[in-house]
Amino acid sequence: MAFRLVVASHNEHKIREIRQLTAHMDLEVVGVAEMGDLPPVEEDGETFRDNARKKALETAQLLKEWVLADDSGLEVDALDGAPGVHSARFAGEGGGDECNNRLLLSRLGDLPLAERGAQFRCVMALASPDGEVEFSEGICRGVIGFEPRGSNGFGYDPLFIVPELGCTFAELSSEEKNRISHRSRAIQGMLEILERVSQRA
Repeated sequence: MAFRLVVASHNEHKIREIRQLTAHMDLEVVGVAEMGDLPPVEEDGETFRDNARKKALETAQLLKEWVLADDSGLEVDALDGAPGVHSARFAGEGGGDECNNRLLLSRLGDLPLAERGAQFRCVMALASPDGEVEFSEGICRGVIGFEPRGSNGFGYDPLFIVPELGCTFAELSSEEKNRISHRSRAIQGMLEILERVSQRA
């Protein structure tokens, strides 16, 4: 019987990525929306780790199941690491991806490509109903382009260029992105933990 892993996210793109990245394991990956009408967890932490831990732990204790949560975002060198934990709400609540991308381009102005370094960071937390929490982290370096390119992905993907590929995340297929993304690198660090937990459960 497959070990059920609840992903504490309503982001279908993110849940699909996690399903793809764990497809080789005997896991049943379900989004938190499939678990009923749960109260939202307020993401008020100062770091990605704080938010991932809070989402995983509160949801695990509520559902009495193992829960995987992540918090991830874009850290831009020239903006002192912003938008960081505020990545999804950079342009304000309800602003959405397009507004966030426009604001980012506006903030960077005409800075040359060499000064537009950035990284996507993902911190994952796996929590048990008993309060155990384990973490993994992944980073992918790149640069911010001058205009959106590509139609795959979500968030800042159309602006985030992987220099060695010469493409934005949004120009890559899901398979290509999953090989190098911050989330992919974080899940790689989580696989051993998931293997151990699923055998114990």
